[in-house]
Amino acid sequence: MAGRIKADDIALVKERSSIEDVVREHVTLRPAGPGSLKGLCPFHDEKTPSFNIRPAVGAWHCFGCGEGGDVISFLQKVEHLTFAEAVERLAQKLGLELRYEDGFAPREGESLGRRARLLEAHRVAQEFYHRALLESPEARKGRDFLRERGFDSQAAKRFGVGFAPRGGEELSRHLRAKGFTDEELTIGGLSGRGSRGLYDRFRGRLVWPIHDITGDTVGFGARRLFDDDRIAAKYLNTSETPIYKKSNVLYGLDAAKKAIAGERKAVVVEGYTDVMACHLAGVEGAVATCGTAFGVDHIKVLRRIMRDEADLAPARVVFTFDGDAAGQKAAMRAFGEDQRWASQSFVAVAERGMDPCDLRLAKGDDAVRHLVEDAVPMFEFAVRTTIARFDLSTAEGRVQGMRAAAPIVASIRDTSMRPEYTRTVAGWIGVEVEQVQAEVARAGRMAAREAKGEGAGPGAHHRVDTEAVPEPSAEEVRSAIPAPDLRDPVVFAERQLLQSLLQFPTCFDAAEVDAIAVESFSAPAHRAVFDGVRAAGGIQPALSVKAWADKVAEAAPLAVRGLVSELAVAPLPTRFDKATGLPERRYTRALLVRVQEVALTRRIADAMSAMRRMAADPHTDPARSRALSGELQDLQRELASLRDRAS
Repeated sequence: MAGRIKADDIALVKERSSIEDVVREHVTLRPAGPGSLKGLCPFHDEKTPSFNIRPAVGAWHCFGCGEGGDVISFLQKVEHLTFAEAVERLAQKLGLELRYEDGFAPREGESLGRRARLLEAHRVAQEFYHRALLESPEARKGRDFLRERGFDSQAAKRFGVGFAPRGGEELSRHLRAKGFTDEELTIGGLSGRGSRGLYDRFRGRLVWPIHDITGDTVGFGARRLFDDDRIAAKYLNTSETPIYKKSNVLYGLDAAKKAIAGERKAVVVEGYTDVMACHLAGVEGAVATCGTAFGVDHIKVLRRIMRDEADLAPARVVFTFDGDAAGQKAAMRAFGEDQRWASQSFVAVAERGMDPCDLRLAKGDDAVRHLVEDAVPMFEFAVRTTIARFDLSTAEGRVQGMRAAAPIVASIRDTSMRPEYTRTVAGWIGVEVEQVQAEVARAGRMAAREAKGEGAGPGAHHRVDTEAVPEPSAEEVRSAIPAPDLRDPVVFAERQLLQSLLQFPTCFDAAEVDAIAVESFSAPAHRAVFDGVRAAGGIQPALSVKAWADKVAEAAPLAVRGLVSELAVAPLPTRFDKATGLPERRYTRALLVRVQEVALTRRIADAMSAMRRMAADPHTDPARSRALSGELQDLQRELASLRDRAS
């Protein structure tokens, strides 16, 4: 039967244990009046600290969730321990030997409790793995792996990196010899149980010890080294155990917590070697997740340590991501949780998408420090990643980009910052500020309706998904040309011009038609028909109207041949000259000018949009800006000349 700890020993543990020291392992505290300290509660999510301790009294209380107690109850709750395990752990730190009541005895071999036994097994395993890395001939590949990434034996020792022997039973035998039971090894995730008995969980892999916030080893991460490894996954991590919950653990946090608390800055990287590279480069607040995405529980842990509180100067959390699609996806997931921070978060992406480990190897420690220092706000990264999917050189692309970015701006929790961000986003996209303001307001109304469960409602646009949409094939585009929207006056004018070209080609000079660019037509179907006119060889007055229309239909894409036939017979909404039977010259001339004028106006808008984007980009080449300014002036002169000729 498990032993009952003597009451005197429990009282002595409480008396000698500093509640301030124990709490500081989980919460960053600041003064809150005479004899009192406060911080963010570790037991519920909050942005204004309501968790208080009084070291002289040895008590804690949260005025937010109502929880409270002494040093033992705090450790029980925060580490998920039984009462006896919490007392035993505190006693171990104090170096006290506990006594048990007469008639009871500690569990054989478990005087420190099951949790302590599991922690001790992991400590012994870490030592075993590290010694194997340094001494075992078969670990040479692991040593080469580290050396190739810029890590020497001192770095391996600092981070406790080890090697799991390939045999598959060496660690299990070693731990059994140290007195650990088969049950402890399997429950702790160090060994598995097969038909022939225990086998090592990790075999032939480079191994990193994963510590909890107090520095105890609670699990391992292991990287594949050998091509004949039967497990294809590059990385394996300890499965969840009584002492290891991956959603609550951050690799390197035990070493980083002092820097995070002192600088109020955390750096979240993607891998074990990235954490090592950052710490060795002087970025000592770097941590990484362990085989899982960065989530809500990780945020809670960091916020408590860095004092991410609404009433303090902003703390800073920097995420580093690869520049590839997976990295962008991870960044957008992190942005989805951005509202959980009281302060602003940032994103750092190295040139050519290098991670911190590769960057340190290629360019040294300074490059890693600069990567973190030069991080851009998460908001900026999210917007730029979103609008990068659209062609901002076109009006359609700018509208789509604006609609995709608007919900991001509308989600900014500090409403006083939205006007400034709105102006910034307008510059990035190259549109007027008022246009973005209208879209942001609409996105805000839609979000409010969705929050109330009312749905988007008629006429509301939906938030653009952050996942990239696959581009349709050319054949799909050709076979799915949308019908022209004749409610649009510009599109209606385009239709009349095409009708005139097909029905009365003698009304036009070849030079006039050649001056029209295919891109001048805004409706895709009309562009396809005009493509047919060009492909047919341009205006050919010698042909009969039917022969001319047939030639255009044959040259046009299959998807619009029916439209060509329609345009060749549809009546024109104009008067005809009684003598010639042709449309009046001023009518066809007005159609030509109208289509060209709209096209020029669109090109001018595109150029002005590009100028705005350049003005918003501090890295713009001045020569490129001057060239675009000259192009814009030429287009404006051309438009003025066209209007003069028309009048």
